[in-house]
Amino acid sequence: MNKIYAFDFDGTLTTKDTLIEFIRFSKGSVRLFLGFLLFSPLLILMKLHLYPNWKAKQRVFSWFFKGMSLDSFNRLCVDFAQQNKQLLRPAGIKRLQKAVQEEDSVVLIISASVDNWVCPFFDEIDKKIQVLGTQIEVEGGYLTGRFITKNCYGQEKVSRLKELYPQRESYELIAFGDSRGDKELLAHADKGYYKPFRETE
Repeated sequence: MNKIYAFDFDGTLTTKDTLIEFIRFSKGSVRLFLGFLLFSPLLILMKLHLYPNWKAKQRVFSWFFKGMSLDSFNRLCVDFAQQNKQLLRPAGIKRLQKAVQEEDSVVLIISASVDNWVCPFFDEIDKKIQVLGTQIEVEGGYLTGRFITKNCYGQEKVSRLKELYPQRESYELIAFGDSRGDKELLAHADKGYYKPFRETE
């Protein structure tokens, strides 16, 4: 292993936030609007750094999906990915494919989004791609609305990477990101690219 490529997902490889788009896809625009209206005070506090990002996200996710069967949720995730390929940035996917083709390279998607809907976007590209996302709790085959991992954001992105590949000196890290949530990962990388893949916009 010579190189690890770490790509953020939302905003870096996609043009939009996929949590919002996934809710719209599964629940409709009206329910999406009502849900975000309900949680708007919380989301404002989160933006002001007065309420934890992960907690706000979990509250929103729970309101929409708590009690859904895992099978139904996963079917939705696959359908969402298959029907929303237009969300992917062509230049980003081209770079991803180039990284996959390199010998001895590891390709990671490190995302704050839930990995159940991130993974299907890459199933047809290459099985070599590993997704490190936020993971959901399931009890008795149903979603509890809680997360079993920390929200994969900020320092947590670096922590998840180091858990898998602790020998930092043994590889070159190339990272791609677009937001505050990628700052630590980009700083940790040998080469960090901020807001790449946007030349066609």
